[in-house]
Amino acid sequence: MTKGQKLREILSDSKILVLPGVHDCVSVKLAEKAGFKVAFTSGFGLSAATLGRPDFGFLTATEMLWSVSRIVKSVDIPVVVDIDTGYGNPLNVISTVEDVVSIGAGGIILEDQQWPKKCGHFEGKRVITIDEHVEKIRATVQARGDSGLVIIGRTDARASHGIKEAIKRGRAYFEAGADIVFIEAPQSVEELKEIAEAFEGVPLFANMVEGGKTPFLSTNELERLGYKIVVYPLAGLFSATKAIESCFNHLKENGTTEGFEEMLSFKDFEEVINTAKYRDMESKFKTNL
Repeated sequence: MTKGQKLREILSDSKILVLPGVHDCVSVKLAEKAGFKVAFTSGFGLSAATLGRPDFGFLTATEMLWSVSRIVKSVDIPVVVDIDTGYGNPLNVISTVEDVVSIGAGGIILEDQQWPKKCGHFEGKRVITIDEHVEKIRATVQARGDSGLVIIGRTDARASHGIKEAIKRGRAYFEAGADIVFIEAPQSVEELKEIAEAFEGVPLFANMVEGGKTPFLSTNELERLGYKIVVYPLAGLFSATKAIESCFNHLKENGTTEGFEEMLSFKDFEEVINTAKYRDMESKFKTNL
């Protein structure tokens, strides 16, 4: 069974699916360890962790694939990959999707922004025409082949064209072959409800960014509205950043990490990266020749 097929099986459950955002192999391993069935690679998170830059389209397709391939291969659970705009026209999208399928991704998000794109909760986003993105969705359907890759069709049109246009685009992307509709950055609970009512029976994706433009609802509230997937894309990154900042400030002020309690032990971290597995492998070979 491919990861795409596994993700489809998970989505067949009637309950809403919660996805934690991950930005590296350690964070995705922690997501799996916590019991999440699926994880999500945030473009924002990858840009920050890989380049130390904001999500302004700095991350290239090569850099994204390099990071994502390692994340996907480090866990058994399916991973949904944010592939931004697909990095070009339908032919470029086909190439990108084929690469993502080859590394074993379970799903992708493909958005309709112009390149260079921006984080969905930043100002100044621009979108391509609806017809252009329909062609990209059609290209994605072709490129996934029989992998079962789940396609999440995203529109960022709410910011520049309003909620009605965003709904119109979401419907067109679903009809073109997207499995799930993602209308980014609705700005009120009423808009979240309007989206749900417009897509009755269609799987919907909600993006909960702490401090973002969308009202921060709980998973239960979103499920009652009719959403199928909710992602918390930056919670892990923000939490890790805060913890590292606190640790380094403690070290700078005290000249030692002694007394800093929010830290895993060496032994506990070994469990996260499965050191025992590799020690066992090592014992079966002569590695000091």
